[in-house]
This record gives sequence, C-alpha cells and structure tokens, in this order.
Amino acid sequence: MFAKAFRVKSNTAIKGSDRRKLRADVAAAFPGLGTDQVSVLVPGKEELNTVKLYAHRGDAVTVYVSGGNPILFELEKNLYPTVYTLWSYPDLLPTFTTWPLVLEKLVGGADLMLPGLVVPPAGLPQVQKGDLCAITLVGNRAPVAIGIAAMSTAEMLTSGLKGRGFSMLHTYQDHLCFSRRSGDKSSLPSIAPLALNPPDLEKEKESITADPAMQEDLRCLTLEGEDENGGAQQQMCGRKSLSEDSNSRGLNPDPTDSKTLQEQMDELLQRCFLHALKCQVKKADLPLLTSTFLGNHMFSCCPEGRQLDIKKSSYRKLSKFLQQMQQEQIVQVEELSKGVESIVAVDWKHPRKGSILEGGEVRTIIINYAKKNDLVDANNKNLVKLDPILCDCILEKNEQHTIMKLPWDSLLTRCFEKLQPAYQVSFPGQEPIVKKGKICPIDISLAQRASNKKVTVVRNLEPYGLDPCSVASILQQRCQASTTVTPAPGAKDSLQVQIQGNQIHHLSRLLLEEYRLPRKYIQGLEKAPKPAKKK
Repeated sequence: MFAKAFRVKSNTAIKGSDRRKLRADVAAAFPGLGTDQVSVLVPGKEELNTVKLYAHRGDAVTVYVSGGNPILFELEKNLYPTVYTLWSYPDLLPTFTTWPLVLEKLVGGADLMLPGLVVPPAGLPQVQKGDLCAITLVGNRAPVAIGIAAMSTAEMLTSGLKGRGFSMLHTYQDHLCFSRRSGDKSSLPSIAPLALNPPDLEKEKESITADPAMQEDLRCLTLEGEDENGGAQQQMCGRKSLSEDSNSRGLNPDPTDSKTLQEQMDELLQRCFLHALKCQVKKADLPLLTSTFLGNHMFSCCPEGRQLDIKKSSYRKLSKFLQQMQQEQIVQVEELSKGVESIVAVDWKHPRKGSILEGGEVRTIIINYAKKNDLVDANNKNLVKLDPILCDCILEKNEQHTIMKLPWDSLLTRCFEKLQPAYQVSFPGQEPIVKKGKICPIDISLAQRASNKKVTVVRNLEPYGLDPCSVASILQQRCQASTTVTPAPGAKDSLQVQIQGNQIHHLSRLLLEEYRLPRKYIQGLEKAPKPAKKK
C-alpha cells in the first residue's frame, strides 16, 4: 500500500476527545493490549497528530503519528499497527517468518507467497482467512511487515504451502516509514527469538546420510508482485525469473532423466519423505497429522527447481503412499479420529539409502555448495550464511531461528557430526568391505593370571580380516608359548587370543611388517618389554 509515494491531504494535532476515542478503538481492535499499554501507545499529553493521505492507488488512509513516527493507520474503518508499534509489542499479532532476502521484494510491493514461509518447529500459527498478521525475518522477532491472511492455516497446509499467503499492507522501509513526511528512519531492532524448550536428552540423536545431490538443494521462495506498469510478475528470490532461466530444470521433473515423469515423481516423493523424517521430525512430534507432515515437512524438503505433486506419482494420494511406507515398516499410520490419519510411530533405525563419501569429498561438496549458492559472507569470508538446506541438515530445532551464520570450521565439524561414520577395509584380490560405524583398533593388553604369570591378550582382529585361530597358531610357533582362543568379554561374535608371556614384540612384527596394518589402528604396542641393559 505504501510501496510508492503518497499524497498528504492534511496534518493536524489530535483533539482531546478524539484522543480518548482512539484509545477506545485501539483497546477494541487489539484486546491483547492492557490498559497501561494502550495509554503508552496513545499518550495523554504528548504530541499526537492525525495525517490524512491518499495512497498511490487512491486509497484514503488516516495515519496517527506520535513522536515523529507513524504508530497506527486506519483504512476503511479498520485500525492497523505500524512496524514501529509492533517493535514495542512484537506478540500483538499472529506472526509468520520468512527469509531476509524476501524483505526487499515486500518493500517493492510484492505479496508474500506461501513457499517463502519458514515453518518453525512448533508449526504455523493458527489463523483464519482475513486475519491480520505480522511478518518477521529468521532470527529476529522484530516484525518487518503486516498483511492480511489470504487463507486459513488449515488451507495453507492443504495447499502444500503454495499460492498467495498474505496481502501486504505495510512494510519496514516503505514510504510510510521512510518518507520525509513520516518516520524517523529507525534501523530495524534486534529482538531475540523466544527461548525454546531444551532438547530432550533422552531422544535418540538422528544422523543423516551423505548425499552428493545436497549440492543442488535450495528452497524456492516465490513471490508475486507488481511491475512498474502495474502488471503481475513472478520472481524467484535470489535467482533468475522463470522466463529468463529457461535452461534450468524449472519446476518440472528433470527432462534429461531417462525415467518416466511418474517414476521421477515417485523418487522425488520418497526422497522428500525420507529427508523430512531424517532432518525435521523428532519422536516428540508424534503423533503427527499426515496433512501437517506433508505441508510443514515434506514440501519444505523439495530441492531447487522441483515441485512435489503427489497426483503425478503412481500413488496419486498421500494416504496410498503412506500405506506403502507402512508396509515397508518405516512408519506406522493410524486413524486417531474419524477420517483423520496420523503418523504414530517411525522406525528410526530402518535401513535407508546413502552414499559412502570420504572426508575430502564431503569438504568439497560443502565448499562447492556454499560458493555456488552465494552463501559465503561478503564482509567476512570466514563465515557462511545458512540457507534452508543447511539449517535442516546441521542445526538443532532450537537453533534454527537463532543461528544465521557459522565459521567454516564449525560448519564442516557439524556436517561431519551429522554424517553416519563408515569404514572400508581392502584385502589383496578381494572386493573392499564397507561397513557402517567406527572401526575399533586392534587392542593389545597384558594381564596377570593367578599363577602370577603374564599373558598377552589380543582383541578386535576380525574387522581387519584376521582369523583369531590362525593368528594364535602362528604366534604359538614363533613364541614357543601356549596360546588359547576364547570369546571376548562384552563383545558379540568376537574372539580374543591369549599368549603366555609378554609377546608384544612378536605381535608387532606380525601386524606391522607382515600384515602391513597401519600403526594408528593398533593400540598397546608401547607395552612391549624393554631391552635389557648391557652390563
């Protein structure tokens, strides 16, 4: 409404009777404000002016200005707070969050489209169509805009977060804030997000599987606004418009893929499903409405240039797809109320697809992703801005609205912590063996028996392709000492070798020189007997 210059009709000091009437109107319009707060907002003695103006579209607007700043405006007998007022009362209206890149488009007159919303851990606020709402940026509770909800929260979720979400009325940096007639051009204050409940320490910490396609993932923040001629236009925030970027994948399935469009959509559906379970949904969220899971979680996991459309998949309906996932024992779905299905359980340990990557490859993927998407901070090259993909991958829920940037070393460390460890063992003439988890080193220790004799104990030979019985036989001949093979205490399906005496020297030559195992995978070699001093 105030994206372009307006024309002032009059500017007069408010009368005492009008001041009292305004207080009553404010109290009626915003019942969340207490009597004292209303008195502060509409002061009894301080300067308060009424400005009547015409917006660039011809709308007649009355603006109330206090201390040089517009605090309220009235349009068609409806009273609205400005961002200056909302900075003092940030919880006055239901609040929705978007990304900082979107603000420039809103200031230019664009409405906020649903793909531009950031869904908080607690879900979207519950509003009805026509409700007045505030818009904030990620990491800051200070509102930057107000608008009218174009649909209810339920309709937003049902639409898959597509379409127009809010018709914008007023934004920070518009002509109401920054014109020479009103607004002191105050900088946007920083209001810390509300503290979230600390994470449940009993929750099982989920890991994510490395996926090279992560380089290509980025949410599309779609806005619809007006061009200079008043016509509708559609833009991609931070990207080229669709008409300009005809060589990109666009919103359609990948045309270079040899699979059918239906097969591509099936793969995209499963990818978004697994990504949402891995990175967003936690045990505390269950039971979770299937519609909420789709709208708040699956759609937000869709990669750049792709649109998730269940109707174009072989499943046609979400319920049918979830039935298949239930048959595969990934989730359990129940009808908790008539006609409404919810996900009630998730098998977090269910095997999922993933790629094996070495540490250097992970670093390269992350660095290339950050550079490709212009995430390196222009003012400090040591910092990386976190986009929606990185937020989902490396931040905990209570961090996603507070941490906006990370140093490179912290970013890489967090990524490695989220990845599931794996190791590969190669043997001459055989295919490498790849296993999940961390490989335990071969453990060599000395033990004292009841007869006061020392024995050498060797554990964890199996992961390195060594047969404990064969190792025991070789050591028995070389050491000329008795050996035994017994189950290793506390280890399932693992054996340990015991050799009479301190035989670590023999073990060292066998493991390092003959088997050529790296020293870093053997612990206990320092316990070898020291050579006797010459007399």
